[in-house]
Amino acid sequence: MPRPAEAARTPIIQLQEIEKVYAARDGNPVQALAPVSLEIGTGEFLTIVGPSGCGKSTMLRLVAGLIPRTRGRLLMRRQEISGPQRDMGIVFQTPVLFPWRTVLDNVLLPAEVLRLPPAKSRARALELLEIVGLSDFAAKYPFELSGGMQQRVAIARSLVHEPSVVLMDEPFGALDAMTRDTMNLEIMRIWREAGTTILFVTHSIPEAVFLGERVVVMTPRPGRIAEVIDVELPAQRDIDIVNTDRFGVYVRQIRAHFNAKGLD
Repeated sequence: MPRPAEAARTPIIQLQEIEKVYAARDGNPVQALAPVSLEIGTGEFLTIVGPSGCGKSTMLRLVAGLIPRTRGRLLMRRQEISGPQRDMGIVFQTPVLFPWRTVLDNVLLPAEVLRLPPAKSRARALELLEIVGLSDFAAKYPFELSGGMQQRVAIARSLVHEPSVVLMDEPFGALDAMTRDTMNLEIMRIWREAGTTILFVTHSIPEAVFLGERVVVMTPRPGRIAEVIDVELPAQRDIDIVNTDRFGVYVRQIRAHFNAKGLD
């Protein structure tokens, strides 16, 4: 299926021979990420899948500007990324909510830090809480929520300042299967409506295929890009698509890289 609009996208994020080496306690360096080059198009939904320890979360943190790279160039809109970016939202594996702030106040945190208009930000936060199914919990505190509910708060928080790029590091891993399916659909709807670029790390091959326009398949450590797969499925996807032959072809193509070990 031809995809001319996607081919013409201007890159918003560029990784050029990015490498990351950590210093270990025993003095021997650990190479988490081998030289990696990748371009992420403006408005693209890109998923990254690979075994545990392959460097996919490291790559996400490099793009976020949270850790320094060892070598290579990392660009956003052709400008060097040298630290956290105002125009990015981040969702980690765990929610990282402030226990003394209500759900609504946790969602509003990025807007407060960036000093965005309070009334508009509050309206946006309430809209996002409705989207993630937590409208009735705006005045609650994190300890009153389940782990899955807390993660939904974190997702709403990452979107409140309407960033151009959202980075997600296995954000649905703690959710039950039904909620995970719902959130996958909601993330795709938000992405289509907002035109946000999403970089989504997961260990689930079906989730990577369901969400991604392209899937980046990583090798075991040191992480390299084994393959980048164009997912030629309809832009409007529902859960039933996972039962189609075409979906299964993509899953098997990715799973073959890992001999079906260590990944869903």
